[in-house]
Amino acid sequence: MVPEAIDDHDIILATGGYDHTIKLWDTNTGTYHRSYQHAESQVNALEITPDRKLLAAASYQHIYMYDLVANNPNSIINYEGTSKNVTCIGFQEDGRWMYSGGEDGRARIWDIRSKNAQCPKSFDTCQGSGANLSPINCAVLHPNQVELFIGDQGGTIYRWDLRSDNIEQFIPENDVMILSIDISPDSTQMASVNNKGKAYIWSLTANVDSSTSLKPRHKFEAHKRAALKCKYSPDSSMLITTSADQTARIWESDEYTLKQELTRDGQRWVWDGAWCADSSYVFTASSDSFARLWNVKSGHIGREYAGHQKAVTALAFRDVLL
Repeated sequence: MVPEAIDDHDIILATGGYDHTIKLWDTNTGTYHRSYQHAESQVNALEITPDRKLLAAASYQHIYMYDLVANNPNSIINYEGTSKNVTCIGFQEDGRWMYSGGEDGRARIWDIRSKNAQCPKSFDTCQGSGANLSPINCAVLHPNQVELFIGDQGGTIYRWDLRSDNIEQFIPENDVMILSIDISPDSTQMASVNNKGKAYIWSLTANVDSSTSLKPRHKFEAHKRAALKCKYSPDSSMLITTSADQTARIWESDEYTLKQELTRDGQRWVWDGAWCADSSYVFTASSDSFARLWNVKSGHIGREYAGHQKAVTALAFRDVLL
């Protein structure tokens, strides 16, 4: 069950997928109370603004913004200018700007305070080498709010300093795709996972100029098939990985020992995951058309969210305001 301390009016769970529909859920009952039609394409990624007022949905060539406060079924802003799928999105902590990455090989910074959907900064994965741009699969903003870490299909992780536009590259393994990156909330570790099921961990330290240095710390086989997503818990003590092997796994972040495997018959690919604020529960989204809430300690399902007609590939969750 959802912890009693959580007031359902203060939390938002959104899911989207291949049925071209976005749903908002009552997390306690497992029923959805609002749907948005996303007819143009599947939903690749979802993110909720820090103030809980807007929902961004990444799709083919567009990012659509929906108003969570008004009862409006249509998007209110359309961010366009990308030529292929937008694969990842996120927000600066004060909600001043949004970042995105996509299959066109560009990461973009969007001014969400402007009504003109402006993109004042962008970064190309080839960095002027003349080669084709490498599609971007994932991006995450460092808690310092000034460095964006980007992973591409060519196996490169980029550290983009948004203040100086300085770029640093890391290649954890040759001939693999970086599918997900995350940084622990305490800023001490970064994880990446790839299409071979491997996880790579770095120790992070802050330099005098507030930039971040990375030191390889650990690597391990997280899954037998492609690892699709990794996400640290709010208390930084655990990492969840989701996979094409039909499981999600939770790892202790001190030595990366397996704490829990989240599995169910017929679950199929597990695409996405999101933590509750107290790190005791985690949501997953999978190809069997379900989103699920799991008890981390027991590994048991606390709630199932049924309503999508096809694979659920993305979810976004905002917990109680602290």
